[in-house]
Amino acid sequence: MRRIVAAAVMISLAALACGGDTTPTIAPQVEAILAESAAEMGDVETVRFTLERGGAPVFIDDLETIAFESAEGRYAAPGRADAVVQVTVVGLSMQIGAVAVDGETWITNPITGRYEPAPGGYAFDPATLFDPTVGLPVLLSGELADPELVGLEERDDGERYHVTGNAPAERVEVITASMVRDQDVTLELWVDPVTGDLTEAAFATVHGGEESTWRLTFFEYGAEVVIDPPELDG
Repeated sequence: MRRIVAAAVMISLAALACGGDTTPTIAPQVEAILAESAAEMGDVETVRFTLERGGAPVFIDDLETIAFESAEGRYAAPGRADAVVQVTVVGLSMQIGAVAVDGETWITNPITGRYEPAPGGYAFDPATLFDPTVGLPVLLSGELADPELVGLEERDDGERYHVTGNAPAERVEVITASMVRDQDVTLELWVDPVTGDLTEAAFATVHGGEESTWRLTFFEYGAEVVIDPPELDG
């Protein structure tokens, strides 16, 4: 009986080891990594994401009264996203709900908490980040200038290929949901070496002569996500 138990344990451990194998299947060449990542991003059905800003404030309205701090949201193809957005308004921290469906955006009123059509000048449509014609798929499939493979690095969620390159201003505007315009940036990307999924991106922008830092994370690709327009009063 002891021999049977020991054999069962060894078989289980071997199965776990095989199941947890993360040996890269994508060649360690920057062109291959970006091509695979572009294909995966173009095929995304659903994903969860976070966007965090540090350093100098960046605003989501033309009057520069609502400073963006962070967002945590979900995307569902095609063209649907929702997020809880952390902002600062006149020194006060608050949360705003945002829903974007096919280019139309609604946000919650900070006082009533009810959804309303986004006012003119409001810029936050995270769905454009995944748009196959203007978003990350376009950037990854050929717009990233001077790409280089830094190497295979250990991140919080496992080993990832680290790639750097220069992103054009048009794509930076999309990545930041229209909060940053007319700025090229050096982009840091981390890609799953097995699936090709983009899991993290980081870069810096300048606003008012001061630097702002940005970090995007992507996780739970393929999770069940349903996003509908919010119910409005009346």
